[in-house]
Amino acid sequence: MNMIKILPFMFLFVVFTTISYSQEDPYLPFAQVMPEPVGGLAAIYKHIVYPEIAQKAGIEGKVYVLVYVNEKGGVDDVKVLKGIGAGCNEAAIDGIKAVKFTPGKNNGAPVKTKLSLSINFKIGS
Repeated sequence: MNMIKILPFMFLFVVFTTISYSQEDPYLPFAQVMPEPVGGLAAIYKHIVYPEIAQKAGIEGKVYVLVYVNEKGGVDDVKVLKGIGAGCNEAAIDGIKAVKFTPGKNNGAPVKTKLSLSINFKIGS
């Protein structure tokens, strides 16, 4: 009798677990080999233009971003986790999107991976 009452709840648990698993983010937070910008971070900084308004206002600091790198090393999306404003967030995104990455790999196979980066904005550098 108790088993009959528990069975529907077990069914719902399995269904909801399967649904939530299938809707997970396809980008892995870690890989055996993490993605890296081709040419290193210097390649990203070459494509960043320090916004004039930020320079005039004396705004400095770090923009923290989450980069979504696909299996081919392309940047699918960039999300700002913590920004400093005055156009620096957008400049960081543009600089990252302009660079190709080596893809992340698991067991030698390329995988979609998330990568967190910080881009430093400092006047005079």
